[in-house]
Amino acid sequence: MTETARLLVVSREPAVLRPLWSIADSNSWHVESAVSAWDAMERVQSGVTPHLLLLDLPRGDGDTLHILRWLRRLRPDLPVIVICFPEDADRKREATRLGAQEVLIRPFDEAKLESTIGRYLVSTENGQADLDSQDIEQLGPDSFFVSAGPITQKLRAQAELLAEADVPVLILGEAGSGKDTVARLIHKLSVRSGFKFLKVNCANMPAELLEAELFGNEGASFGTGRATPGKFERAEKGTIFLDEITEMPFGLQTKLMQVLQDKLLFRPGSDKAISADVRILAATSANIERAIADRRLREDLYYRLSAFTVQVPSLRQRRSEIAVLLRHLMHKLARHYGLPTREFSFNMLDACQHYSWPGNLKELETFVKRYLVAGDEELGFGELESTLAGNPDTTRVSGVHESVTSHLGASDLDEDSSGPKSLKSLIQSIKWEAEKSAIGTALQKTGWNRKAAARLLQVSYRTLLYKIDQYHMSASEPVLPSFQGDKLFLQGAKGNGKAS
Repeated sequence: MTETARLLVVSREPAVLRPLWSIADSNSWHVESAVSAWDAMERVQSGVTPHLLLLDLPRGDGDTLHILRWLRRLRPDLPVIVICFPEDADRKREATRLGAQEVLIRPFDEAKLESTIGRYLVSTENGQADLDSQDIEQLGPDSFFVSAGPITQKLRAQAELLAEADVPVLILGEAGSGKDTVARLIHKLSVRSGFKFLKVNCANMPAELLEAELFGNEGASFGTGRATPGKFERAEKGTIFLDEITEMPFGLQTKLMQVLQDKLLFRPGSDKAISADVRILAATSANIERAIADRRLREDLYYRLSAFTVQVPSLRQRRSEIAVLLRHLMHKLARHYGLPTREFSFNMLDACQHYSWPGNLKELETFVKRYLVAGDEELGFGELESTLAGNPDTTRVSGVHESVTSHLGASDLDEDSSGPKSLKSLIQSIKWEAEKSAIGTALQKTGWNRKAAARLLQVSYRTLLYKIDQYHMSASEPVLPSFQGDKLFLQGAKGNGKAS
């Protein structure tokens, strides 16, 4: 890291500042102090923006926390850690609701303070803070919302309005488009943000288990001898997110209607009513009209949920944000795996913007992860091959099309892409078998020395590791016969089909 991480500390307490100077010195962090919260806000507005703000609440202070509300509007991506005395610990929920990422209760040791700060500091290999951070709103350690284009800016404004109204919301969108992220955004912006956000995927478990997950159980039927609260009870005063609501069994939808109408629930096997003060957000990627016609969704439940509806755009509708998303995901995943970040060339960015991304954000993240690990653009273009070949938009950008063709070979982007799929599949399978055979032969020649095999195949070490994992190869596996006689070809290898 070439850029020094900057911390702004709002405190006059030597008990806070002294250990912080020591920690900062050992980590090469730059620390500045402000005498008051308002002084800190002025610095954030006018000076060099810090990477993290540490807010020390004076004993019994009742006003300083309100600075968080302004900071959330001014710099929603700035992580804030609040420090308070034990007698003010009950204000932890308020601090979280107003935008604090973490609240530390005194006393705490230096190790805890250091690890907490380290979790939220954003730094990159090339010394830049995470690119386009003004368009990225962090919702949690693994969740973020990007509003770099007019469609998502409008979506965020809609989420902010819905956050103020304590009503159910139905979130619609394709699989992987970010419905979960929108639900978390609504929760974070609402008055319930200081309480739990719990998610239940209704498609992932059978009816009986889903009922117990949502409504709990009395213990007797499960042999535990004691009652277990469900997520509706555990999310008291918070938010519960029901993903793929059309997959919820019809009988459970009836019980859900009761929670929505009466704010009451009953554990299975009990006739005792339990109050349920919880906000319900639901989502589905299914066709609503068809789900109602097929009796997979109760019509009255749909009308109860859909009074307020949010439509999450697919990635195809927000192509202008793809570059921002690619870079942010690259930095996020590089930090997670402890790897140096990789740059995206102009051709790669352009190709990604013309790809249809049927799997939306989930597919984009998987693509970035593979590119980070493998490291070769040839493999990156290979990930996009099938859709680029059949996507007429790519022909509008000759540079991209030529670049992809040069890396993948003419047979992959043949003009007769409308031919029988079985023939294309056969050709592809032959290429895969030839590639696997080439790798196996090189590994056998080098005694499974993978670095030596990578040099022999003229590919990067990361590419070879990726391919070994892709084909589930092991040292005990026999080498398959070559499809090229005595010549072996590795698809995507540097040298473009050169025999090893």
